[in-house]
Parts: sequence; structure tokens; C-alpha cells
Amino acid sequence: MSPKDKPIVWLHSEVKTPPFSAAARLEVGYLLRKLQAGEKLSMPHSRPMPGIGKRCHELRIPDEQVTWRVVYRVDTDAVVILDVFDKKTSKTPKNIINICKTRLKEYDDETG
Repeated sequence: MSPKDKPIVWLHSEVKTPPFSAAARLEVGYLLRKLQAGEKLSMPHSRPMPGIGKRCHELRIPDEQVTWRVVYRVDTDAVVILDVFDKKTSKTPKNIINICKTRLKEYDDETG
């Protein structure tokens, strides 16, 4: 990690094998390193999630049996991971959106 890279702050969950395949875990790691280095990702790897908050996105990681999502926000000083889950439908479940909003508010209250 370069001294210029942003740290990753995990508010919830983790990425490990299993349940992720080794290939999916490597893909997540590769994409998170790009975010740490300040790169902006777009489709098909990442899409904005303005319903959760400003600068919030989800990484899209296809795996053998499921598609994983990593919900994150890019701050000036860190990449904040809000949740990791397997997505089974085309819409993000409302409970995931609400949980992410709550975690983000609590994080901002603690660090702000």
C-alpha cells in the first residue's frame, strides 16, 4: 500500500473464501486497491447508489453461483465499506439500503 492510498474502513462484513470463490475474492481485492489508489470505477464493476448517500456505490462481483455486492463510499481520507451481500434480485433490498444509511450516519456522527 502506498502512503498516498486511502485506508479501507470496514463498518460491516468481510470478504473471505468461502463463501466467496478464490477468484471473486481476488477480484474484490483488485477493485478495492483501485479505489484506494483514487481511481473512479464505473459499470460494469461499480454503479452509483445515490439512494444510500452521496459518493456511495456498489461493486458488482459475479461469482460461481451468486453475484456479490460491496456497498461503499469514497471519502477524502478513506474507502468506507458499508455492507457485503449476495444479490438475488435486480433491486437492492430495502432493508440493505436502510442498514447502509444507518451505518453511514453512525460513522459520520463518530468521525465528524
